[in-house]
Amino acid sequence: MPFARLAHVTTPTRRLGLGLAAVGRPGYINLGRDRDLPADRTVDALRARTHELLDAAYAQGVRYLDAARSYGRSEEFLADWLRARPDVDDVVIGSKWGYTYTAGWRTDAERHEVKDHGLATYERQRAESAALLGDRLDLYQIHSVTPDSPALTDKDLHARLAEAAAQGVTVGFSTSGPAQADAVRAALAVTVDGAPLFRTVQSTYNALETSAGPALAEAHDAGLTVIVKEGMANGRLAGPDAPGALRAVARETGLGCDAVALALILRRPWAGVVLSGAATLDQLASNLHAAAVDLDDDQAARLDALAEEPRAYWERRGQLPWH
Repeated sequence: MPFARLAHVTTPTRRLGLGLAAVGRPGYINLGRDRDLPADRTVDALRARTHELLDAAYAQGVRYLDAARSYGRSEEFLADWLRARPDVDDVVIGSKWGYTYTAGWRTDAERHEVKDHGLATYERQRAESAALLGDRLDLYQIHSVTPDSPALTDKDLHARLAEAAAQGVTVGFSTSGPAQADAVRAALAVTVDGAPLFRTVQSTYNALETSAGPALAEAHDAGLTVIVKEGMANGRLAGPDAPGALRAVARETGLGCDAVALALILRRPWAGVVLSGAATLDQLASNLHAAAVDLDDDQAARLDALAEEPRAYWERRGQLPWH
């Protein structure tokens, strides 16, 4: 397991990672992103922003970096950064396959990504990821598994994933949607030659969407590393968009709503790595303050009361515009 390499890391931010969804492509659904990035979102401009964030994250102790084939040029930007820093050999690199980026570097594209969990897509995207990241790729995840995903039943795909695992790449999956818990439990049952196929799970979990929690605890107990994404609910838990209860707790702690929101997740004993999706250096610095937030039980209970019904949460998420 690549995350075993992080066991010796003693920095306060060792359980925080950096996801590149917001900076690997010009359009994304995070609130406020139209202000976070330059109006002229050229490839070079976002490459420079990505490298700034990676430099800052690494300097502040972050050691897990997360990309995906559908995050525009995130793998390319990450690969460029790694090549320019050959002494950086203590990071864990994860990426994902299953969505194809289709926006053509436009923010007004009709479709930004197309989902396909078939074997042919895996073979194509695995080769694409390998061409960019080579042997630096530690973790390869199926992107956004749902209970009806063919990736849960395709034996030929399972065999190919098991081959990748035998060659040293850890195999995992991510989830999305209101039935995340069902998807996690279905994936835990997938085996190849009697052995569990997946070693990590990456799911959406935050103060507003907690439904996957019990299943993620089960995954942790089964030996999987749990990675939490969208801990900021795509910006709904940051700054002026944050609920009143979160703003109140943030005032009590003297830190930002974002740090408090991520600290709530860090309290979960099953949460191995919690991702920052920062698009600016200020956001990253504020996110990483989560490691210093010490919520008491009363504060945590007030934040736990913010949870929404899962279908309502995902319906609202689906309505967020691509900025």
